[in-house]
Amino acid sequence: MSQPALWVEKSGPLSLIQDFGRFGLAHIGITQGGPVDDYAYSWSNHLLDNPVNCSVIEITLGNASFKALEDCHLAICGGDLNATIDDTPIPNWTDFYLRQGQTLRFGLAKNGLRAYLAVRGGFHVTKHLGSTATVVRESLGGLDQKGCALKAGDFLPFSSHSLPTTKPRQMTFRFRPDYNLPMKLRVIESYQCDDFSQEAKQAFYDGSFIISSNSDRMGYRLEGPSVVPPYERMLSEGIALGSIQLPSDGNPIILLNDHQTIGGYPKLGCVARIDLPRLAQAKPGQMVSFIKGDREGLQDVWCQWAQFFGY
Repeated sequence: MSQPALWVEKSGPLSLIQDFGRFGLAHIGITQGGPVDDYAYSWSNHLLDNPVNCSVIEITLGNASFKALEDCHLAICGGDLNATIDDTPIPNWTDFYLRQGQTLRFGLAKNGLRAYLAVRGGFHVTKHLGSTATVVRESLGGLDQKGCALKAGDFLPFSSHSLPTTKPRQMTFRFRPDYNLPMKLRVIESYQCDDFSQEAKQAFYDGSFIISSNSDRMGYRLEGPSVVPPYERMLSEGIALGSIQLPSDGNPIILLNDHQTIGGYPKLGCVARIDLPRLAQAKPGQMVSFIKGDREGLQDVWCQWAQFFGY
């Protein structure tokens, strides 16, 4: 292949093309998709001075490798998946250079779950309904525009570019999250919160929950103290990113980027948008607890974050 590209030598359990996602299509049942850790996604592009919304690779759990068919300027952020270049370790949350013929490998995750690999100028992928974001469940986006995960033998094209003469940049320590720390998520309560009993809300806020192995990009299922919903079913209605659904078994479900667009379970509220990247990096078996958040303050923090990256 003559065009500059990364060749997928090994795709790992789940490697997906993602840009920021699809918006304005929920009314026809199409979810937003996009990076479940939009903080790490945004930093990976920012370190390369890429425009916002460039396509990157979201690598879940690691065990993937990519070979450069031309010199390229890359960045990795998010979970620490033990990245190496020709078996030489490279740090996380940094940009770096991959020379023609060199292989970038990801091992098993030691901190977090997902890493984001960006290239200068973004990977060249044809948009599907206005976005390259891969949603496997809905057969949308990705390299083939059919929602398929990357597979060995795929080529990920990018524009030829010269390598900078400056040293690679590494994100300052104070901005790097530690995904192994205890997780307490802030909640913006919904209008249905008042329907829950005081005992149910106390069980939710006082309890500690374990992330179930039955969790994915659609939503994280939690196991722990039962939070009794006020009713088992309700008329389905539009549902937001981060919604905390309570099915009849009392185990909360937190909806992520590939969530359905309508839902019929009562909702206690939403996990604050600024906290969702932290949840998206949590592994099955990790503990999570909740605290009531201040909506206005959390919105202000989110707006500052979005303005910093230029959204």
